[in-house]
Amino acid sequence: MQRLFILEILLTAQETGNSCLKEKLKKFLMTFRQTHLHEGHIAKATLYPKTYKPTCQLLSYSVTQLLNFMNRRSFIKNSVGGIVALKLIPSVISCSEEDFYSSGDFENAPKTDAHFHYNVSDNTVLKYAASINMHILTVNVDGGGGFDDQFMFAKSLKKKYPDKIDFIGTFSVNGFGSDRFADEIIAQIEKCLKAGAKGIKIWKNIGMVLKDRTGRYVMADDAAFAPVFSYLEKKRIPLVAHLGEPLNCWLPYEKMTMEGDLNYYKSNPQYHMYQHPEAPSYQEQISARDNLLNKYPKLKHTGAHIGSLEWNLDEVSNRFDRYKYFTVDLSARMGHVQLQTIENREKVRYFFIKYQDRITYGSDTGLGNVYNLEQRCKAFYNTWRTHWLFLATDEMIPAEKFNMVNAPEKIAGLRLPKKVVDKIFSKNAKKIFNLRL
Repeated sequence: MQRLFILEILLTAQETGNSCLKEKLKKFLMTFRQTHLHEGHIAKATLYPKTYKPTCQLLSYSVTQLLNFMNRRSFIKNSVGGIVALKLIPSVISCSEEDFYSSGDFENAPKTDAHFHYNVSDNTVLKYAASINMHILTVNVDGGGGFDDQFMFAKSLKKKYPDKIDFIGTFSVNGFGSDRFADEIIAQIEKCLKAGAKGIKIWKNIGMVLKDRTGRYVMADDAAFAPVFSYLEKKRIPLVAHLGEPLNCWLPYEKMTMEGDLNYYKSNPQYHMYQHPEAPSYQEQISARDNLLNKYPKLKHTGAHIGSLEWNLDEVSNRFDRYKYFTVDLSARMGHVQLQTIENREKVRYFFIKYQDRITYGSDTGLGNVYNLEQRCKAFYNTWRTHWLFLATDEMIPAEKFNMVNAPEKIAGLRLPKKVVDKIFSKNAKKIFNLRL
C-alpha cells in the first residue's frame, strides 16, 4: 500500500477572496509536490477554506508560515509560533474526498421548503418553485385569522398539484375548557389527515395567548392537551411545534441581536414578552416543551424555528442527545446561525454535520395575496438561494441584518458536504413527513 502525504491549507474568508494570495499559494503547492513526490509516496496538496473539515490526516499551515517557507526544498518542520502548529505526518491511510456543491448547482439540487405559508389559490409561485426543484410544504397556523381559508387552500392545492406541494394541518384551541375539548381537536386532526395533511402544527398562542377561566396562561404541557399528544404519538403523526419565541422576545429592543426580531416585536408588541412580565418566562416556555418531549418520547416532534433555542446551538445539541425523535427546522432563524458562525465557524459546521439527520430547511416566508407575483418569485428565489449557498458553499453571501455595531454585510458559507446539504434541504423532510418527492 502506498503512503500518502496530505497537505491541506485552511484559509479564512478574507484569504479565500484574495486572488493574489491564492496565486502565491498555488506556486507553493507546486513546489510541495515536486519536493515530496518520490517512489512509494503520493504527494497531495489542496487549498481549502477554513470551514473545511477534512476526512484525512490533516496538515495545517498558517498563511504567514506558508509564505515564509515558499521556494524552500524542505518543509518537514515543527513550529509552535504560528496560528496552527506545523506538522507533516506520513501515514498509511485510505481516503476519498468529500463531494461538495458549487453555486451553479442550486437550481438542480433537490430542495424542500418545509416551513412555507401558501395561503392563496393561485399556482404561479408553486409552479415557479417546482421549476427550480423546490417542493413546498405549507404550514397551517392557528393564529392571525383565516383558519378555515388556510385549510381550504392547502387541501385544494394538494389535490390539484400533488407532486408540487404538501401541507401541515392544525387545530383551533378556541374551545379550551369545554368537556369535549380534546375530542373536538382530535376530530379536527382527523379531518386534516383525511385531506392529505402530513402532520399537525401547534402555535405559540399556546403558552403566550391562551388562558383558562381564571386568567392563567395555558402551557403546552397542560393536562387538557394530554389526550391529543397521546393520539399523535400513538398514530405516529408528526408534530410541528412553534412553542415560545426567540430569546430576543424577552429582551429590550437595544439588547436584541437580530434586526428582524427587533422589527417584528415593534410591529407586534402583543408578542414582545419583555413588555408583558406577567406572562410565562422564556425558561417556562422551554420547560413546558421539554416536558412534552419527556412525556411523549416516541412523538415525532419538530421544533419550529430551531425549537426556540436559536441563540445557542449547544442547547439544541443537548435536546438532540436526550430526545431521539426531536428534530428542528431552520425557519426564520438563519441569522442566529450566522451570528454563531461569526463567533465560531468550526463549531457551527460540526453541529450541522453531527446532527445532519435532525435538521430540516424552512424559510417561514409565504404568500397571502396575489400582488406583484413576478417580483415575489424573485424574492423567494433570492431567499432560497442565499440560504442554500450559506450551507452548501463557502461563497461570501449577504449576511442577515444583525442588531449590532459594525455588523458584517457578508458572511462565508459553511460548505457542508453534499450529502449533508441534501438531507437538510430535502431528505430529512421526506423522511419525517413521509413526502413523496
